Amino acid sequence: MGLDFSHSDAHWSYSGFNRFRKRLAACLGLNLDEMQGFGGENPWPNDVFCQHFMYHSDCDGDIQPKYCQEIADKLRDLVKHWPDDDFDKSQALMLADGLEGCADDGEAMEFC
Repeated sequence: MGLDFSHSDAHWSYSGFNRFRKRLAACLGLNLDEMQGFGGENPWPNDVFCQHFMYHSDCDGDIQPKYCQEIADKLRDLVKHWPDDDFDKSQALMLADGLEGCADDGEAMEFC
């Protein structure tokens, strides 16, 4: 049980994915708990990564292919300095590969 993706072997438990997004938010200078949709009132920055990945349901929906490459690039950039044996980093890189494939194939990345 947990979060899977249509075009990737990346997998997190729901609580693990929430912790992962808290780490990503911190890398962006944000506190996830203060953001809209996560218990807070702060609006999300108006960029593709925040609007279409960070502020995305963690149990359903999809990311349209036109956003996939930009999100993949940002994921890789945010985790590049995390330790190589970090679980979240390995999952993020698998997810980035899947997102890139979606962009190349013109297919949406589904959260399932």
